[in-house]
This record gives sequence, C-alpha cells and structure tokens, in this order.
Amino acid sequence: MKLGIDIGGTYLRYEIREDNHSIKKGSFKSTEIGLCAFVEKMLTQEEDITAVFISYAGQVRKGVILDSPHIKIDRHNIRDYIQHRYDVELFIENDLNCAVLAEAKAHDSQDICALYVGTGLGLGVLSGSRLIKGSRNIATELGHIPYKEAPFVCNCGKRNCIELFCSGNALLRWKQYYDLSTESTLQEFAQSKNDKAQQIYDEFLKALLYAAGTTITLFNPEILILGGGVLAENTHLLAIVEKKITAYALPLAAKNLQISLSQLEDAPLEGAFLLKDYHD
Repeated sequence: MKLGIDIGGTYLRYEIREDNHSIKKGSFKSTEIGLCAFVEKMLTQEEDITAVFISYAGQVRKGVILDSPHIKIDRHNIRDYIQHRYDVELFIENDLNCAVLAEAKAHDSQDICALYVGTGLGLGVLSGSRLIKGSRNIATELGHIPYKEAPFVCNCGKRNCIELFCSGNALLRWKQYYDLSTESTLQEFAQSKNDKAQQIYDEFLKALLYAAGTTITLFNPEILILGGGVLAENTHLLAIVEKKITAYALPLAAKNLQISLSQLEDAPLEGAFLLKDYHD
C-alpha cells in the first residue's frame, strides 16, 4: 500500500492507495499534529504501507525540510528518520512541484506552469519535461519575489513579498488591518461600495496579474494552470486574467498561451504519488 500526504498551511490531506485504488482518505487541520508524527502514526496503524509520498507547502531538498512559512516543523530530516525506523520508502517534494507534475499528466504537456493561490501563493514549473528546482530546490518561490511594501511582515520575514497581497493569508490580514469582517468573500469585496474592501480586491487582482505575467515571461509555458483554494472559490478571475494578461506578460511569451483553471480535486496529492519517477 502507498500513503500519500498533502500538507499545507491550513489542511493536511491523506490517502492510502493499493494498486492505484483508494482505500482510505481523510483531512484535518495541519496544526493538529506534526507531519513526522502523523507519518509515524499511520505507519503504526497500517503495517502494509511500503511507501510514503508527501506534498509539502515549503522548501525541501533531498528528503530534508528546509523551511516553511506556514507549517510548524516537527522534524527536518524526515526521510532519513522514517526510512531508518520503518521498512518504507519516503518521497517528499514542494507542493507546487507536485501539483505541476499532476497538471502536466492531466494536460499531456511538457511545458506547463501551475500558479496556485491558497493559504500562500506558489508556483511549480515543468520545462521540457523537467522540474525547475534550482541549486537547493528553492527555485520558483514566486510568492516571495519582491513586489511592494505591506504594513505587516510575511512569514518568511520580509515586508515586500507578493504573497502579502495575493493569498488567502493576505486577504485575512488585510481584512484585519482595515477592521473588516473576516467572513467577507473576495467576490463580495469586488462588488462592495466600501473603499477599503474595494482596495483589497483591486490589490489582490493586480498582484495576481503581476504574478501570472512574471511566470509567463520567465518560463514561456505552453499552459498556465491557475489553482488553489482561493481561485477555486473565485472562478470569475480566470476571464479577467485572460483579458488583461498581455498588459503584464511579454506579448510574444503570451502568444497562443492556454490559461485554465485546475480541474483536479487535489493536484498536489496526485502529484505526490508521481514522485518516484522524479526523486532526487
């Protein structure tokens, strides 16, 4: 059996599969238990698990968790720790790298980018069928490119990350900053007559377009997939991005580009199960 885990800043989702058939799945808040502790718990309960595949919302390299802006780390060297104590293989990769593997398979594309807006803002890039990783597997951390100053600090320690304007966490923090209802949705802000609510929406949209335009210009994908919980709840943004993207991206790079919303239920989890073919 195989255990797949998708852990982000808000939820931990897992699924156990046998011969590609799902036999058990679940989810809960990722603050309830540490990742390593959860893996050990599952391996103790399900003794037939032979491999663990993890999609992780943070920076990882060669089985070691380097950092995460949104997740408390209970063990950095998780691969060595688990493999030395249990008779299993463990594969772990950044969640957007996992997501783009799943999107590439779904769209049969070798040049594809996955731009996801959930708790944070992330990007995965497959170019010429190869994941873009960088020297320490920190490449394509789009959420932390310099954008402009915010009145609060990003979880990475900076004040000018684009993620401070375009992410679920950013929306919450801006609502709190302007003393607006945290239950209000982005769509409600788009239609609101409240100046601060409209400003939050406008800043979110500009940052999304800037992030998408930067992605297209730098990586020249065949397909750009927009995903993540925030975009899944605001599907109207696709048409806006399609209409305005040429003002933010190099026109030649945007020519004949296909922009789509993700149709996968959990692309990071699906991509995690593909990691054996892409392990470092």
